[in-house]
Amino acid sequence: MASHPEAEALLARSHRLGSDPRVTNYAGGNTSAKGTATDPVTGGDVELMWVKGSGGDLGTLTGDGLAVLRLDRLRALRDVYPGVGREDEMAGAFDYCRHGPGGAAPSIDTAMHALVDAAHVDHLHPDSGIALACAADGERLTAECFGETVVWVPWRRPGFQLGLDIAAVKAAHPRAVGCVLGGHGITAWGDTSEECERNSLHIVRTAERFLAERGRPDPFGGRLDGHGPLPEAERRARAAALAPYVRALASRDTPQVGHFSDDDVVLDFLAREEHPRLAALGTSCPDHFLRTKVRPLVLDLPPAAPLDEAVARLGTLHAAYREEYAAYYARHAGPGSPAMRGADPAIVLVPGVGMFSFGRDKQTARVAGEFYVNAVNVMRGAESVSTYTPIAEEEKFRIEYWALEEAKLRRMPAPRPLATRIALVTGAGSGIGRAIAHRLSAEGASVVVADRDGERAAAVAGELGGPDRAVAVTVDVTREEEVRAALDAAVLAFGGVDLVVNNAGLSLSRPLLETSTDDWDRQHAVMARGSFLVSREAARVMTAQGLGGDIVYVVSKNAVFAGPSNIAYSAAKADQAHQVRLLAAELGAHGIRVNGVNPDGVVRGSGIFAGGWGAERAAVYGVPEERLGEFYAQRTLLKREVLPEHVANAVFALTGGDLSHTTGLLVPVDAGVAAAFLR
Repeated sequence: MASHPEAEALLARSHRLGSDPRVTNYAGGNTSAKGTATDPVTGGDVELMWVKGSGGDLGTLTGDGLAVLRLDRLRALRDVYPGVGREDEMAGAFDYCRHGPGGAAPSIDTAMHALVDAAHVDHLHPDSGIALACAADGERLTAECFGETVVWVPWRRPGFQLGLDIAAVKAAHPRAVGCVLGGHGITAWGDTSEECERNSLHIVRTAERFLAERGRPDPFGGRLDGHGPLPEAERRARAAALAPYVRALASRDTPQVGHFSDDDVVLDFLAREEHPRLAALGTSCPDHFLRTKVRPLVLDLPPAAPLDEAVARLGTLHAAYREEYAAYYARHAGPGSPAMRGADPAIVLVPGVGMFSFGRDKQTARVAGEFYVNAVNVMRGAESVSTYTPIAEEEKFRIEYWALEEAKLRRMPAPRPLATRIALVTGAGSGIGRAIAHRLSAEGASVVVADRDGERAAAVAGELGGPDRAVAVTVDVTREEEVRAALDAAVLAFGGVDLVVNNAGLSLSRPLLETSTDDWDRQHAVMARGSFLVSREAARVMTAQGLGGDIVYVVSKNAVFAGPSNIAYSAAKADQAHQVRLLAAELGAHGIRVNGVNPDGVVRGSGIFAGGWGAERAAVYGVPEERLGEFYAQRTLLKREVLPEHVANAVFALTGGDLSHTTGLLVPVDAGVAAAFLR
């Protein structure tokens, strides 16, 4: 789709513009180019437009992310436009203007690019431009900042009429290189890709200089006593303590994944006198509030307030937030409005601590937070030269509950079984743990890869896709403080924990008379004590969230099978097996299910077997070490070797939703070892 020179130039320009957060935010704005190509049917010339499609991101745009349309058909839409009252019908007409198969779905801003008489057009959402667009006297300030080169366009919801408005402005102002769209952003144009990019950057940088030179130094007012940022260590500890409770509030209607940020921009905003007034006004740019909701929930206590007091106050504020959101919906919903999607906040601000943001996955949650940082920058710029004045509430509702936005949401693929669930897997740097981490991630979970070997954990997290999909933590599960730190890292990374797999283990094969107390203590420390510590700290988080949860123990068939020369390992595994039963009985009242998996010897891919256990067991059974997996398989009923992915499959079966009423179960994954049948 991007083989045409104009399309290639468009992609390069888009990447440069999209890589700078001062120019536009993630997935914000769109760019286009017009040019002549050969019609594959007639062999003649045809005028085309390439434009970023719906849902794409400028910084990572590819040829497949462009919509390719015929200009003659797009321009002909002027003649059939039924007026503002029916302009949503025009979005469907764009599909009949497409050129050839493939390409992205045209976005609602397609008309802006098609109707403006310029070969190249950029529509962007820079903080500096939106600050002018959301100032009470933005029209005057735009004229003062740019003179006749940039023209003010009053607020209008994105759509066909806005495209007509901008086209008319360009025709009436031949010296103009772009415009400021009230309450929205900027649009620039040029005869070449280079000129268009130059004009876009001119608008952004000129607005930045204007705000810096003309703006007052403290647009958010003086500092509030006691609301300054806590020291970093205290701040993150407080955030970790609050995160499960905050996630519970944000997940009342639909489970959410969280993101925590203690960005200096947010911390300074929350330390200032004007933050309650400005936060209550909400965000303005449509790209902002579609991701952040119309306004955030703001804790109105200083960071020194006791934790239980802060948690209780958040609960009270949340109840009020939900009532206010329902009233907002009722004020503006009409007979044809989509149903209310949920009344929980997407952004929760805690003075002295930072910002919690939420979404259907980690990336969505992170981007929501980034957009609120953009919104704070917009407020600062607008307040520095004027008064921040976002678009009216009814206009926000018209966009939030727009039929076209609803249709876009319905086109999204169905969520995977473990979507919104946050999993922590111990011993996940290799073998069974690595396979479990991969399977849970493939099913939609956000994964915390925990291992004593930090390098291995980081490698697995990288295999899973990096910080928006998985994070690594280094933890020795025998150390209480390290386990607690690992759970804190999980809640700071993703907002909480829903699914824990106790997989960390080691084994030494010794006859009774050769088993030292150190052998015994080491194996019980990792498997019995370690899984207890991990389960206890996970249960603290899960009960605070109130969302239920799963704890799965990777036990062993040795928990019930009496084999030779294996006293310490098998006894530790029997301890784990009974922990499953005990915790299932205790935690069921909180909706937390506790189950286990009993594998037989998993040789291939196993860190334990590779670390000497394989050689020891091979010696016990009198077989070559390289034949150990085959030996284990031949003693089973199914004559099949057990691999790490088979254990991972069982973990998913227990947690994927179909066994929602099962707890206290130990599932054999041993290809059938009759002596290990549960009784």
